[in-house]
Amino acid sequence: MISSFNSSLLENAVNELSKLPGIGRKTALRLALHMLRRDENEAVALGESIINMRRNICYCSRCHNISEQEICPICNDSRRDQETVCVVENVKDVITIESTRQHSGLYHVLGGLISPLDGISPSDLEIESLVARVKEEKLKEIILALSPTIEGDTTNFYIFRKLADLPVRVTMLARGLSIGNELEYTDELTLGKSIQNRVLFSDSFNQKS
Repeated sequence: MISSFNSSLLENAVNELSKLPGIGRKTALRLALHMLRRDENEAVALGESIINMRRNICYCSRCHNISEQEICPICNDSRRDQETVCVVENVKDVITIESTRQHSGLYHVLGGLISPLDGISPSDLEIESLVARVKEEKLKEIILALSPTIEGDTTNFYIFRKLADLPVRVTMLARGLSIGNELEYTDELTLGKSIQNRVLFSDSFNQKS
């Protein structure tokens, strides 16, 4: 256990680095010492890039993906299918699905999954804004691309019920994905195939019965 340092500046750096997910104090110390050994310009560039990212990145007012403008580049791309929206849990899932090059439509980032145990209810997520988009933009298809976990399935079903009376096709990823796996850890080939072979969400009830 790291208990003291010869420098308060080093200790402050370690304290801040250790707040990052997956970074313990020993790893934080190693990173801080690494930066001390590097050219000062590298440390300055790292610090400035983080500050600029935090100050200048916002969330798209349409899909809630990260953006440097009010509307993100994906939503602004007229070449994409404007009538098909892929619903994902978070920004990492947008990046993951984009890497497959199998989705040519838009996205809608929920900002999490329904999880009563964690105190996350539907009102904490961007579900009502999704319903509003379906109504206002006259969308033809909603692809539910949430991780195949209990929380993901619960959120899928909730969204399906919210959209049940609207004239939109609701599909889900083909279950080539392992149950319980997070979407971001699925390989691109498997994820790409699951997008191509997506099925109607209502058919999932028949498969279970």
